[in-house]
Amino acid sequence: QVQLVESGGGLVQAGGSLRLSCAASGRTFSTYSMGWFRQTPGKERDFVGAMTWTGDSTYYADSVKGRFTISRDNAKNTVYLQMNSLTPEDTAVYYCAARMSGTALAVPTIDYWGQGTQVTVSS
Repeated sequence: QVQLVESGGGLVQAGGSLRLSCAASGRTFSTYSMGWFRQTPGKERDFVGAMTWTGDSTYYADSVKGRFTISRDNAKNTVYLQMNSLTPEDTAVYYCAARMSGTALAVPTIDYWGQGTQVTVSS
């Protein structure tokens, strides 16, 4: 069992930056692929980015490529999402995700979810 707790969301002006953190419980964190997804009211949860369990590959949605960066610190059981050059279109609830087998690229394949953290970007 893995529990994920996000933090770092908030209100930021367009062009600003935020760093989200996701702290995971469990001793097998390093064996999970970790990902980030986001969701706005009335819409489906969308993929943002993911990192393989080895940490040697990352994947990003086209909408955030070049602006967002995923990193992980296995010693701290934590994965991060650095978000730069934020726009109002990035406003959403951001969810941390973990997948045991494979890469955390798609909602149906996720084994564990965090509770979400709100990111609001004002224009």
